[in-house]
Amino acid sequence: MLGPGSCRRPRRRGAGAALTLVFAGVLAAAVVTDSLPREKPDEPRALSEAARPAGATVDRRALSAAAAEAIADGKSGTQAAEEFVSRSGDRWGAVYDRREYEEFEQALDGTYTGVGLSARRTADGRVEVARVRAEGPAGRAGLQAGDRLRSIDGRPVDGLSVSEVVSLLRGDGVSGSAVALGVERGRAVWTATLYRVRLATEPVTVQRLDDGAVLIRVAAFTKGAGERVREAVRAAPAGAGVLLDLRGNSGGLVSEAAVAASAFLDGGLVATYDVEGEQRAVYAESGGDTHRPVVALIDGGTMSAAELLTGALQDRGRAVTVGSRTFGKGSVQMPSALPGGSVAELTVGHYRTPAGHGVDGRGIVPDLTVGDGAGEPAEKRARTVLSGLRGGS
Repeated sequence: MLGPGSCRRPRRRGAGAALTLVFAGVLAAAVVTDSLPREKPDEPRALSEAARPAGATVDRRALSAAAAEAIADGKSGTQAAEEFVSRSGDRWGAVYDRREYEEFEQALDGTYTGVGLSARRTADGRVEVARVRAEGPAGRAGLQAGDRLRSIDGRPVDGLSVSEVVSLLRGDGVSGSAVALGVERGRAVWTATLYRVRLATEPVTVQRLDDGAVLIRVAAFTKGAGERVREAVRAAPAGAGVLLDLRGNSGGLVSEAAVAASAFLDGGLVATYDVEGEQRAVYAESGGDTHRPVVALIDGGTMSAAELLTGALQDRGRAVTVGSRTFGKGSVQMPSALPGGSVAELTVGHYRTPAGHGVDGRGIVPDLTVGDGAGEPAEKRARTVLSGLRGGS
């Protein structure tokens, strides 16, 4: 799924880099200076990104020196840093100038600049609209779920990665900028010119199903998303099963995924990860609902922090997972301030599930594989599984 959601911004192609971010919802992620404050300076992020060649992490001191040297020579420190990261082999690393990073942080706070549609890739490689926000530019222009996206600003989208499509939809993050979408519906083909606006994300939506179960869709782990999941579980009727839909969830903050895990676990390990060789762990808070039946829906768009949550629930026997293999983004990024005001988000380590399984490049295989994990067939099967769990509880 695509959306505001891809949390990670692309590197500029002129700097020899590829594209990305969060949040499925369009869907997507400083130690930074005082002008770029954060609540937890050392909080790790597990964020989505288009695949790049694998490689080692970046030497932060050398990166900072390269940026400083470029500035001293009258060149762009940001561009020098981008080139350095691109050569390093850190496939998840990215460099932002000050304005881009502010946009990046706003996305994690739950806002983004876009057109208000969520898209997904179909089994045949096409990109189609999954959901449309009625109040957004796409909704006002009449786009509907099921419409095929053929092109963005004249560029064909078939064959592009999810994050590349997201990046094209988001553009430079400037409210009021135009984007032309080539759309197909049945036999009709047309171009819709939309104007990007600032929108608030809807990372968590809750729906009561006709069989009494509760469907909780989590599009991305932006700030506050974990607590919203916990509140939804607490508010669910006694005995009602939970269908946790993580399809298309491109990740976000590790801490939010841990809070969401706390809705279903009574404390204990969620994941382990290393930061430059130092082993650390993420734990759930105590007091979660450990008896309510849970089925987690996953697919190839389930990434990063969403995979962390999936792995915890699966390894600890707390949920049956249904769908298809997840994306396989199991690395952790942290920010570094650079000379000139730019910020680099660099890979510092990788996380593992409670059972010690690595996710990066592998993904998580569901307990029950159903097609490509997208659409009604997978959801229908998941509801059937959940009904069976409720009957046996």
